[in-house]
Amino acid sequence: MALTREEREQFLAEPHIAALAVDAGEGRAPLTVPIWYQYAPGGDVWIMTGPDSRKNRLIGAVGRFSLMVDRVEPTIRYVSVEGPVLDTTPATVEQLREISARYLPADKVEEYVDFAWKNHGEQVVVRMRPERWVSSDLGSV
Repeated sequence: MALTREEREQFLAEPHIAALAVDAGEGRAPLTVPIWYQYAPGGDVWIMTGPDSRKNRLIGAVGRFSLMVDRVEPTIRYVSVEGPVLDTTPATVEQLREISARYLPADKVEEYVDFAWKNHGEQVVVRMRPERWVSSDLGSV
């Protein structure tokens, strides 16, 4: 059964690991990789990645991407969203802290942020406007 707008937005706002998919060009299947993301109901989705990463280059070439998140407990549920890129900007340490706090235990965030900021190299934030949604709750098994 399809989710309501409120249900799908709330589900996407939960801290799931997303599968990001982007067109990889002629003769290739879409690039699909796991990624952390940030979203608040009614807003835009954003991801953080290296400016020279394959996913960022492909996103820049086609100007859009999709995310899919799912779960299997307590029911089988998924949300897929796709849309156009609004902008790509240099990432800030505050954005790194925000997205890290979404996924990591509170006592691990600062240590991770310090490590990532020093060792992962330059990062960019890519914002996407949700345009098309596919969602369902298939119930429990």
